[in-house]
Amino acid sequence: MNADWSSSVEARARVHAALGDAGRLAIVDRLLLGDASPGELGQALGLPTNLLAHHVKLLQEAGVVERRRSEGDRRRTYLRLVPQSLSGLLPAAARPAPRIVFVCTHNSARSQLAAALWSRASTVPATSAGTHPAPRVHPRTLTLAAHHGLDLDHAATRHVDQTLRPDDLVVAVCDAAHEQLADIDRLHWSIPDPVRAGGDEAFERAYTDIADRVQRLAPAVHSPQE
Repeated sequence: MNADWSSSVEARARVHAALGDAGRLAIVDRLLLGDASPGELGQALGLPTNLLAHHVKLLQEAGVVERRRSEGDRRRTYLRLVPQSLSGLLPAAARPAPRIVFVCTHNSARSQLAAALWSRASTVPATSAGTHPAPRVHPRTLTLAAHHGLDLDHAATRHVDQTLRPDDLVVAVCDAAHEQLADIDRLHWSIPDPVRAGGDEAFERAYTDIADRVQRLAPAVHSPQE
């Protein structure tokens, strides 16, 4: 048996085995459209702490889920799906929403890119906001957007309180914003801050992460009139 083929089959078998439990499949379904802390997962799925830890351990070992520390509250960690491990999996449930609002702390990079990318992928309107908006969109964001053909020339920052409407689908694209929006129903994308990291590579990594997540979420969101 070819060694590469055997290794590939074994890796796929581990993924199938990891998904062969209703609890673990529910975790994957929850992480498909957004990230979550273990506590948030346990609460959402009604799983006791010890059972959740067991399921997460098996999913991590199979390469389906990975864990990273919050950039906001460093005591917290977030679990996120490794999309390459489930290349054929589509969003499990539709989300009706008249508008989608991407929120980060300063509304100067990640949320602006997410709204622009969303406008390419979906007919559902999108905008962005910040919990502590900066005076302007970060210059590297504008450069990156132009490089990828996104129009942010007239983009402006705005506060989340001046932006949100009752029926909006909110996506927090940074840990700090997610942790500050405690009373708002939302999805969470745990995307590292490219401004904090600095450099063009950090912005490109954030762009790639956001673009992938937009492509996963867009098929699941539709206008309530559709």
